[in-house]
Amino acid sequence: MQGLLEALARSGMPAGVRSWVNAALWGEDALEALLRGEHIPEAVPEAPSGPPPGSMRRSYLTGIRVQGFRGIGRPAELTFAPGPGLTVIVGRNGSGKSSFAEAAEAALTGRNPRWDAMPTGWRDGWRNLHYDERTEASVDIHIAGDNGPTRISRRWTGESVRSARGEVVHPTGEVAPLRTLDWGENLVRYRPFLSYDELGRTVTGRAAELYDTLTALLGITGLAEAERRLAKVCDGLVRRRDRPARALHLLLDALGASGDPRAAQAVRMLSAPEMDLDALRRIAADDGPSDPAQHVVMRRLRRLSVPERVLMSDVVNELRGAAMELAMAAGTKGDHAHGVVRLLEQALEHHKRHPSETTCPTCATSGALGSDWVRRANAQLRALRPQAAITSAAYDRADAARDQARFLLSPMPTWLPPESELGQVWSLWETGSDIEDLGELADHIEVVGRKLRAAAVSARRDASERLEDPSGGWSDLAERLSEWLDDAQDAVKASEALASAEAALGWLAEYARSVRAERLGPVAAQAEQVWFRLRQERHIDLQGMRLIGRGARRRVEVDVSVDGVDDQTSAPGLLSQGEFQALALSICLPRTLIEGNPFGFLLLDDPVQAMDTETVEGLASVLAEVGRHRQLIVFTHDTRLSDALRRLGLTADIRTINRDAMSNVWLAENGG
Repeated sequence: MQGLLEALARSGMPAGVRSWVNAALWGEDALEALLRGEHIPEAVPEAPSGPPPGSMRRSYLTGIRVQGFRGIGRPAELTFAPGPGLTVIVGRNGSGKSSFAEAAEAALTGRNPRWDAMPTGWRDGWRNLHYDERTEASVDIHIAGDNGPTRISRRWTGESVRSARGEVVHPTGEVAPLRTLDWGENLVRYRPFLSYDELGRTVTGRAAELYDTLTALLGITGLAEAERRLAKVCDGLVRRRDRPARALHLLLDALGASGDPRAAQAVRMLSAPEMDLDALRRIAADDGPSDPAQHVVMRRLRRLSVPERVLMSDVVNELRGAAMELAMAAGTKGDHAHGVVRLLEQALEHHKRHPSETTCPTCATSGALGSDWVRRANAQLRALRPQAAITSAAYDRADAARDQARFLLSPMPTWLPPESELGQVWSLWETGSDIEDLGELADHIEVVGRKLRAAAVSARRDASERLEDPSGGWSDLAERLSEWLDDAQDAVKASEALASAEAALGWLAEYARSVRAERLGPVAAQAEQVWFRLRQERHIDLQGMRLIGRGARRRVEVDVSVDGVDDQTSAPGLLSQGEFQALALSICLPRTLIEGNPFGFLLLDDPVQAMDTETVEGLASVLAEVGRHRQLIVFTHDTRLSDALRRLGLTADIRTINRDAMSNVWLAENGG
C-alpha cells in the first residue's frame, strides 16, 4: 500500500475525501466509525517485520516421501535435482500419482482444495487401508544459499485428515514448528501446485475464483478489498439518501385518506417546496402514547395468533401414530432391508457422479466398482425394496410428522417481552424443536401447547383492555410519519457524506484500474505466448485479460476471438473441452514465471486430459520451455505427453509409476 499512500498524498484531494480512502484501507470498522462522524487517523504503513512477499530466497523441490497416505502404503519416494528442469511421471489411474501430488501439497499447506469439495465420508477415508504403521508426508526443499535441504513433514496421528502435526528440519538439524517458515502468504499468492480440478475451475468455475487468484498473485488483494468496501458504503449511502423520496407518495396517500386535521396539516407541509422537519416532528408527536414502545407491543399482542387446538391435536395424533409404526418396524427384516437400500442408493449415486472411478471409496479395493457392480446393486435394490416398503413408509411418515410439529413450534416474536408470562411459556414452547423422540415431542406439544394457548388468550385480552386509541387511527399514521422523518433526517446526513465518499471511490477505482493494468500486463502477455504455442493450427486467438468489477460482480474478462473476428462475445462458447483446458493452462502457467515468485518449482497433476494430440504436442513444447527456467513436475496418466517429448527431442526426465494391489508403489526411469 506504500505506493497508494504516496499517490493519495500527492492527489490534492480535500482532507474529507482522503479520509474515506484511509478508512477503506483500515477496514469496515473504520468506515463504520467514519459514518458515525468519528475521526479516522491517516493510514501509515508499518515498517515490515520480515521479508515482503516474494522476497524469499528461491527454492527447489528435491524429494517427496509418502507412507500410509491415500493410494500409497509402504514408504515411497520421488527425488529431483534441485534446479530448473522438466520431470514427467506417467502412470495409469490408481497408480499413486495424485497421492504424491496431494501429499506434497498437504505437507506444505496442511490442506488440499480437492478435499474440501469431497463428502465428509470421502475425506475421512484418506488413510491407506493396506498400511497402518505410520501416515506421513514430507517434502525436501533446497533453498538458495543453504548447504542442504530443508525437510517439511506432516504426520497424522488421529482419525481426521485435519489431525496432522508438522515440523521443519533445517539443514543444520534444528527442528522447528511449521509456522517458523512464514510461507503462508507466499503459498497463497504463488501456489506451486496446479491440479486438473483447478484448471477446470479457472475458465468454467465461479467468475470470482480466477479474479481472487490473480489479485493475490499480483499483490493487490488489499487494494481490491478496499475498493469493494468503499463501494459498498457508497451503495448504502445512496439507498439512505433516496429512501424518503421513494416512500413519500405512499405516505401522502395514507395521510390524505385520513379525516384527522393533523393528517391534512402534515400533507400541506410535506407538499411544500421546503419542508419544516421540526414542525412535522411536533405533529407526529401530538397525542402519542406515553410509552411508544409499549404501545407497539400492545397493538401487536392484540393481533397475535397461536396454533389452533384442533391443529395441535392432529399433529400429536400423527406423531404418536408414526412412533408406533417405527416401534413395530424396529429390528424386523424390513428394517434391515430399509437400511441396506439406503446404503446401496447412496453408493449408486456416488458412482453416478464419478463413473470413471472403479476403486471402492470405503475399502479402497481396486476394480470393485463398475458396470457389473451397478447391475448387481440394482438387482439387489429391486429385491429389497418390496421387503423395505413398509418400514420405509414408517420412516417417511415419521419425518413428515416431525416436520409438521416443527412448523408449529415457531420461534417467539422478537418484539414479545421474554420476561412476560406469555414470553416465558413461548420460550418453553420453542424448545420442542430440539426434541427428536416422537413420543416426547407429542407430549411437549400437548402439554405446553395448552399452556401457550391459555397464555395467549390472557395476553390478548389484557392488551385489548389496556390499548386505547382516542385519536381514531391517528396514532398509526403518526408513527408512520415519525419513521419517515427519521429517514428524511438520515437522508440529509447521507447526502452530505456521499459526495466525499463517491469522490474517494472514483479516485480509488481509477488508481486500482491503473495498478491492475500495470501488474497484469506481463502475466497477460505470457498467457498469450503460451496460448499461441498450445492452439497449434486453430484460428482462435487469446487477445488479453482484464480484471473488472468488484464485490459479487468481480471477474476476469478473457478476450477470445475466432477466425480473426474480435467482437465475438460468444467465442468462448465455441471452445472444446480440450481448448478450455489449454486456455486455463495459458492463464495459470505464467504465475510460476512471475518476478518475485520464491518457488522455483510447480507440480501439475493431470494437465493433459481432454486435449487432442496436436494440443498435447504444443503443451510438450511449452512445458519444456518453462522447464528451462523453473522446475516442473508433471503427473499424468496420458502417455501422449511423454511420447511427444521424445518425438520432438525435448529434454525431460520421464519416469513410470506403478502400484500393486497392496498399495506398494515404485518407479522406473524411462529416459527422455
